[in-house]
Order: sequence, then C-alpha cells, then structure tokens
Amino acid sequence: MSTTVKALCAAMESWAPAALAYDWDRVGLQIGEPAAKVSKVLTCLTVTDQVVAKAEQWNADMIIAHHPILFAPLKSLRTDDIHTQRCLRLAHAKIACFAAHTNLDVVPGGVNTLLADTLGLHDIRPLIPIAQATQVKLVTFVPEAHEVPLRAALSKAGAGQIGNYSECSFSTPGTGTFRPGEGSNPFSGQKGKLNEEPELRFEMIVPKVALGAVLDALRRVHPYEEPAFDVVSLENTDPRFGLGARGHLEAPMKLTDFAQQVRRVLKLKHVRMVGRASQRVQRIAVCGGAGGGEIGKVPADIDVFVTGDLKYHEADGARDHGLALIDAGHVGTERGIATHIAKYLRKTIPGIAVKAIVEPEIFEVVAGE
Repeated sequence: MSTTVKALCAAMESWAPAALAYDWDRVGLQIGEPAAKVSKVLTCLTVTDQVVAKAEQWNADMIIAHHPILFAPLKSLRTDDIHTQRCLRLAHAKIACFAAHTNLDVVPGGVNTLLADTLGLHDIRPLIPIAQATQVKLVTFVPEAHEVPLRAALSKAGAGQIGNYSECSFSTPGTGTFRPGEGSNPFSGQKGKLNEEPELRFEMIVPKVALGAVLDALRRVHPYEEPAFDVVSLENTDPRFGLGARGHLEAPMKLTDFAQQVRRVLKLKHVRMVGRASQRVQRIAVCGGAGGGEIGKVPADIDVFVTGDLKYHEADGARDHGLALIDAGHVGTERGIATHIAKYLRKTIPGIAVKAIVEPEIFEVVAGE
C-alpha cells in the first residue's frame, strides 16, 4: 500500500499544526514533491548522513524528522559543503523530507508530553503558555432549526473546546434583515424585497490555528448562500498548547535519586545535576532539547526542571532561586520522539512501512583514572 507525501504532511499537520511553530522556526515539507507516492517512511530526530544512508539502503520514500534539515537558508548549492551535499543527495534520490519542530514541542502528545510520561509524571499539562496558541471568537447568525448541525460541524473542525469541555457555544435570539439582489438564491425571502428572519446569534471559541477549517465548515453547513460572520480577536490562549510540560511524582524522592531515575529511564550514561542531593522533589517540569532560556518562566512551585544543553549562567541563576536542575542532554530528552512519530503514523495511515532511527548520544563520557 502507498500514500502520498501530501497525505503524510497532512497527517503530521493534524497533530502538530505548522501555525503553532515559533516564527523563527522552519517546519513542514522541506525537500520533495507533494504528489509523490510513498510506501516507506523513516523517522528520526536529526537528518544526518547516517540517516540518509539508511534511507537509501531501505529505499525509503520520505523522512520525517524533528529537527529541520533546512534551518538557515542555503546561500549557494556548492557540493563541497557537507550540509548542501546532504540536501542534494536526498533530492537526487527523490526522498522527501519533512520537519515538525517547535510545533511538535508544544502540542499534546508531542515531545514534552512524551518526556514527562517517560519520566513517570502524573497530571501532565503544559508548562509555559505560548503566544501562537491565541484564540478567536467566531460569531455568526443562523436560523434556530440549523443551530445543532452547525454546532456539530464547527466542533468537528476544531471550535468550541474549553479545557475538558467540547462543543461549547452560546446563542441568543434576534431578528436579521436582508434584501436579496439580482443573481442571488436566497434560502428564505424574495428577491428585491426586504426580509426579516428570526435568527440566533451563535458564538464559539476557536483556536486561531483552526480558524481556516472552521470557516470552511461554516460555509459548507450554513443554510444561507452568504452567511454573515464576525471573527473577534481575543487575548486568551488555548490551554491545551504550551512549551514544556509539568506534573508530579507519585511520591517525593531525593533529588539525587530522581536524577538517577532520569538517567535510567532515558537510557543515558550520565546526567548533570544542580541542587542539593538530599532535597526532596515531587513537582517536576520538563522541556525537551535546549530549555535553559525558559528557566525564568518556570513557576515558583516547581521543585526540579529537566532539560538539556544547560549553560553555566543559566544553572547558576536557577540555583540562586532555589530551582533544582537536571541536564539530560539535547538528544537524551528528545530522541524518543522518532519512535513516537512512527507509532503515530502506523496508526494514522495503516499499510505503509514505517521505521524509526533512534539517534545515539553525540557526547561520550571520559572516565578518570
């Protein structure tokens, strides 16, 4: 069985919409033809020469990675540049390449949810709100008999979700007026005559990233030829999306014991720790990859922050504020996502072959004599 590059991109977008990526990021289809057929997909954290070689050996049609292969724009196509060689090698082999980066960091079930779950945390939820998860309010006007199918269609498209509640809406009765002109095909009323129609003012909250799909559903289901609607900008953000994740351990434990647990479950040779070895920790925050720049946004009630690529001054500042840290490395906190993406694709598009490459650590531990 085969599918297309476009269909695989759409499957990833339904999980991690590109609109949720940070504006400095580069996500989506970076190499390849959307209409190309795909029967074999390779998933990975980073597109390295080793990954490209395995894709060629396996005759893969597409690579889906977390880290974008094209981040800084290419200024030339010189074949004496290693990175350019890698991109041209994929293009020549007709292997498409797709990246889901910061958008996969901030969605439920993404990089940080996976990390928190792997570490055994309970009550997992987003850590830091993100500006790109803003919401809007959709207001339209509909005959009462059509309210139920309209609500159902808009909800299916992504509207009306507030916390753990779905299909949330509000309606008030009123009277709409309209005069159908030449070329119109009115649902009610007569051409050239002013018509008064009993209607409901109907409102739903919509994640901005889902607005296009919701408006498509509105136009498809609304009985009017030209439905009237307003889109109102809001300050609130969708609480389902956020950078990092937080949760708690089932019971408090010593920081040093938790650090060993992190090392063990992530299958690492070592982790770095900041804090008193004997202090008790239970409320945990995580941010896969390089999360040191987010330390100042970690809530004061968190006992320990697990991330990677920590710098000296970031660690020193956290220590001053009583926040314990565990640096499990960039690869260590993210490499499980390759297997996670593969599982998602097998479930979403059954019949295609999907193989995950779990990246080894770059750094080696050098023991003293």
